Amino acid sequence: MSAEPWDFQAYRGTEPPAFANQAEVACARVLDYYGIPWEYEPRTFVLERNADGGVAEAFTPDFYLPEQDLYVEVTVMKQSLVTRKNRKLRRLRERYPGVNVKLFYKRDISRLAERYRLDLAS
Repeated sequence: MSAEPWDFQAYRGTEPPAFANQAEVACARVLDYYGIPWEYEPRTFVLERNADGGVAEAFTPDFYLPEQDLYVEVTVMKQSLVTRKNRKLRRLRERYPGVNVKLFYKRDISRLAERYRLDLAS
C-alpha cells in the first residue's frame, strides 16, 4: 500500500512510506494534520538472537515521532489476537528500557478517524 494520493508534509523519511493497512494511513494523516514530524518504520529492534548470533525475533514499530522520542505501533488485529504483539512490546521494553513505545489498537484508530472525519476505506 503506498502513501498516494496524500502528500505528507510532516513526514521525515527519505523514501515514500509503504503502509501495511489503512489504519497506518489514517494515523499518518492525523500526525500530518497536526504537523507532528514522523518517520515510518525507521528502526528494527532485535528481541532475541539464535545460537549462531542471527536474529531470531525482532520488532519494527510503525512510526517514530522524533520530537516526542516516541515509537508508535498500530494494530488492526482483533483484541483477542494481539497477545503476540503485546508480548513483543513487553520484550522490547525489557530489552530496551529507554525506548518509549505506545500501542494503538484498531478501536483507537477508529476513534481518531471518526473524530477527525478520516475515511479509512479510501
